[in-house]
Amino acid sequence: MELESRAEAQVRYEFRFPDGHLWAHEVDLAGTEQYLDNGPDWARLGFQQCSHCPLKTTEVRDCPFARALARPVAVLAHSPSYEEVQMAVFWRGREIRQQTTLQRALGSLLGLLGATSGCPHTRMLRAMAWFHWPFSTSAETLYRSLGTYLLGQHLRRQRGLEPDWDMDGLRELYRNLRQVNLGMAGRLRAAAEEDSSLNGLILLDLLAADTLYSLDSYEGELDGFFAEFFEEG
Repeated sequence: MELESRAEAQVRYEFRFPDGHLWAHEVDLAGTEQYLDNGPDWARLGFQQCSHCPLKTTEVRDCPFARALARPVAVLAHSPSYEEVQMAVFWRGREIRQQTTLQRALGSLLGLLGATSGCPHTRMLRAMAWFHWPFSTSAETLYRSLGTYLLGQHLRRQRGLEPDWDMDGLRELYRNLRQVNLGMAGRLRAAAEEDSSLNGLILLDLLAADTLYSLDSYEGELDGFFAEFFEEG
């Protein structure tokens, strides 16, 4: 089966501000967007580069994640995180609308941008990005993370590869992701005049922290949704 058509591979976020101003940003889930212009200095790979980044400044000019954030940060850096916005997200022929804070709206967008940016530590999230769900709660993020990873292991086994049923790889992914979020927060502190982009990233990191905590010390958060699976016979 082929991947989605180009139209289905686009997610459009629309931010409508209290003064009526509309700003939109589209994300290419296939990650084929090319940046031909010069990005900001804070997007250079060597600018506060993550300590565990495998990329080399002699080979790569920009941090992939930072480069993907350059346009949203440039447009939204002057807006406070607590500002209320009317959000509309369009993808796969459907739309979802929600009035929320700029912080939460940006957290959703930044997560999608990170997963599709080409960052070596976020690339395993691309499968989740294909089935993106805006404004996910902690429980929804945990469900999608576990489901996506375990399905990936099932598909690995079908191809004769060793599956990771203990999900050690997923724990390592989220540990690395938390380091990436901390590194990106340092970059955004240098870029943002207000706190919206930074706080959006902090909110994203809180979701990552919640997911990692649930993986390391699962206490049955999702058991109630799977009662039928626990029945014998």
